[in-house]
Amino acid sequence: MKKISAKNALFGMIIIPAMFSGAVLAQSTNIDQNPSVKKPEAYGVDDRGVVARNTTGLCWRTGYWTPAMAIQECDPDLFKKEVVAAPAPAPAPAPTSKKMTFHADALFDFDSAKLKSGGHGIQSLNDFVNGIQTVKYDRIDVVGYADRIGSDEYNHKLSHRRAEAVKAHLVSRGIDANRIVANGKGEADPVTGNTCQGHGKALKECLAPDRRVEIEVIGIK
Repeated sequence: MKKISAKNALFGMIIIPAMFSGAVLAQSTNIDQNPSVKKPEAYGVDDRGVVARNTTGLCWRTGYWTPAMAIQECDPDLFKKEVVAAPAPAPAPAPTSKKMTFHADALFDFDSAKLKSGGHGIQSLNDFVNGIQTVKYDRIDVVGYADRIGSDEYNHKLSHRRAEAVKAHLVSRGIDANRIVANGKGEADPVTGNTCQGHGKALKECLAPDRRVEIEVIGIK
């Protein structure tokens, strides 16, 4: 029998582990590069290949488990779709108002609160009524105004009577009287300001814009 020297024996012990380490490295590399080699499972499975569960029905995760390896059967919470909130309904349009101004001279004779039987003024009122037949609104304000000729008290009463006359006409055309508010403001808020001077007919003609009836439809929807 051939004797093995201590030196050769030591050399053999060094070579063998080195060869073993190379084999392990090669096997690990083959797992990553060879698709036929089965990779680590994220969940434990039984002999049938079915995912194993604990007594509460939860899947057993292995030490290799990561969120990227999760399956919906075992981790449904990771697959919940983000709920997109329905868009908020568009806000309802804010109520608006519509105002029209009618010259009192077209509706009434001077110093009178009786509506003229015909003419452009009455036709304008009727056109106004026709224009709001299909509109929803809260109320209609009718405000009468007078010029500064005469006393303030007299003009205030005259402007109010004219507003009431216009209201009566609107009601006769089918508008609910409960939705109409009539008021007279006399000489208040003159359109002409202090521009009209003089006396007689010239002053009366200059102040004509102040003699008016304003109709405003409030809360149009």
